[in-house]
Amino acid sequence: MNTNKPPLRFDSLSDSATGDIAKNFVANVFSWMTIGLLLTAFVAGYSASSGLYLQLVGSGGLMSWVIILAPFAFIIAMNAGLQKYSATTLTILFLAFSATMGISLGSVFLMYSIGSITQVFVITAGTFAVMAFVGYTTTMDLSKFGSLLFMALIGIIIASIVNWFMQSEMMDFIISIVGVLVFTGLVAYDTQRIKRIGAGVEYGSAGATKLAILAAVSLYLNFVNLFLFLLRLLGNRR
Repeated sequence: MNTNKPPLRFDSLSDSATGDIAKNFVANVFSWMTIGLLLTAFVAGYSASSGLYLQLVGSGGLMSWVIILAPFAFIIAMNAGLQKYSATTLTILFLAFSATMGISLGSVFLMYSIGSITQVFVITAGTFAVMAFVGYTTTMDLSKFGSLLFMALIGIIIASIVNWFMQSEMMDFIISIVGVLVFTGLVAYDTQRIKRIGAGVEYGSAGATKLAILAAVSLYLNFVNLFLFLLRLLGNRR
């Protein structure tokens, strides 16, 4: 009688557990991103319809700069406070960041028709979903494209500043096309990066929640910027 038993595959069990942890972490990240986007959309619509945007930003002055620069301050605070802030504090900062982004994006509802905004949002959501799926499932190492995407992003920022003075429609068109390509690539890149981060965290811990919030900020910014660049290309102005 053969008494030999097949060896237990602890490595397979470990890989399976790691995969489940990464999957749960990524799902948590996308949940936070969705919450942030919904809050931003609600605040943007309200600020435009109620006149709050024109009151705070459209009139110029110190308050307009506070609203415009506040999201950057929240991003810096969240990244700097990853170790010392609690998960609750980071959650509050993330929600405040999403709300101030909503106020600053109130101009979108004033400049473009609702139908145009809806159409571009659907296109953005579809593009985002496809690229996120690619980033999550591909076996290709996308990290090698990170430096290229970062340099392209810096180029977009510099070109946008230059065009702010030049007011060139052709340059604006080129910047918008490059912006769509860069942020489309960043969706796949960041999704794969977040999946790898998720494989190394203790799911359900405070540290995992804080990392999920910061990761959600990255995806949130990818979505918003992709939406804005597509809107500049495809949107119908009022």
